[in-house]
Amino acid sequence: MLRSYVAFDLETTGLSVEENCIIEFGALKVRDGAVAGRFMTFVRPEEEITERITEITGITNAMTADAPSIEEVMKAFVDFCEDDVLIGHNLMFDYSFAKKYAGRCGYAFEKKGIDTLKIARTVCTGLVSKSLGALCDHYGIVNDQAHRAYHDALATAKLYQTMAHYYENDHEALFAPAPLIYREKKVQPATPKQKAYLNELIKYHKIDFNEDIEAMNRSQMSKAIDKILLNYGIPGKKRGNL
Repeated sequence: MLRSYVAFDLETTGLSVEENCIIEFGALKVRDGAVAGRFMTFVRPEEEITERITEITGITNAMTADAPSIEEVMKAFVDFCEDDVLIGHNLMFDYSFAKKYAGRCGYAFEKKGIDTLKIARTVCTGLVSKSLGALCDHYGIVNDQAHRAYHDALATAKLYQTMAHYYENDHEALFAPAPLIYREKKVQPATPKQKAYLNELIKYHKIDFNEDIEAMNRSQMSKAIDKILLNYGIPGKKRGNL
């Protein structure tokens, strides 16, 4: 069993590493099997936190309004992790977000890691769900604040130690740290058709649009168009009564 590592978890505004952002970091540094350091902070997000994310995490826009920027948090997090192996549940999801922002902030973040979800898929075949919550219930691990970053990171560390105790001797390769590889996708520029349609919507609905359209990428423009259509409707089409 690995005795020294960093277990971590992130809360984000959505599931897309390209389009969404981090709103909370939670991590614990383990030395000789015991917690030797903690890292907990909100992050001021680059987009609004939706009601759905608030329902899941309990994190609101008000809670993150005065939080430090991602640039401030990323430096502190990279320093906290040192050269440790990372442990997480569905690790590549969290690592991808961390790696993306580390790169944007100019920090190297090449890591090895152990994914407790990957382990569970092999050794817990009898469980229908391999979610962190289901596995904690199965092994009697208490996590009173699920979907909050530090508490999920702590639960993941306990899950790793529990599964290592039961299964590592028979599945050594599963418990060996492996290189984590994430390469950020190239940002696609907005198309002329998108720009023309967005301008049409803004003019038709007389919207006070403050963003620089020429600076928006394809994904950002698509989200802006979808938001206008949802809130204002399609030009020339009456919105029916519900």
